[in-house]
Amino acid sequence: MARTGVRRVVIEVPEGLRVPPSELEERLRVELALRLYEKGIASLGQARRIAGLSKWDFLELLAREGIPLHYGEEELREDLEVARRLAGKTRK
Repeated sequence: MARTGVRRVVIEVPEGLRVPPSELEERLRVELALRLYEKGIASLGQARRIAGLSKWDFLELLAREGIPLHYGEEELREDLEVARRLAGKTRK
């Protein structure tokens, strides 16, 4: 799978959010990933990488949040690549 470049973004958030400071960065990454995926701005693969979660953990999170799955060409390519790798391992 070809990975595109990664861009770092810094945002300022007001103090006093009802999120423990130690959880703030992770929480913001997950929330951003969920919303970008929900709006069709990010694919499943992109969103799960933003969130820092495995594909399966992100799928579980989408289900818990009630966000429907969008299955597009990128997801199909990723799944096919994984299937090819797994098939190659079982033949050896």
